[in-house]
Amino acid sequence: MSRRYLVWSLCYAALGMGLGIYMAASHEHGQLVTHAHVLLVGFVLSLVYGVIHRLWLDAPRRALAMTQFVLHQLSAIVLLAGLFLLYGGKAGEETLEPLLGIGSIGVLLGMLLMLYMVVRAGSSRSAEPGAASRAAV
Repeated sequence: MSRRYLVWSLCYAALGMGLGIYMAASHEHGQLVTHAHVLLVGFVLSLVYGVIHRLWLDAPRRALAMTQFVLHQLSAIVLLAGLFLLYGGKAGEETLEPLLGIGSIGVLLGMLLMLYMVVRAGSSRSAEPGAASRAAV
């Protein structure tokens, strides 16, 4: 899962940087909020999730980890598409509110699933023999 998150995070980074370069070149900064969300929700959060998988989640339940991954990516895409349409003037706020709400809640639920996996992994590690000596390192 860490590699999947890494690849997706780098895609979001390229997209966010591309949008930033476009805004700078065109002197049109209307997508600033979208740009920030692509980089934070897309790039940074996906990268953080990848690091968590690499460093703290030895063997999460595959179905749970995949659910969290898909939920985060789909929700991020929905949120970012909604912001792009909103700040691009393609649709009104009243039309996009449900889309933005679904995306936002999905990102939050993805975070809560990651929190659950981290807490679950931490409690299972503390129950393992020799966990006290590993925790001190």
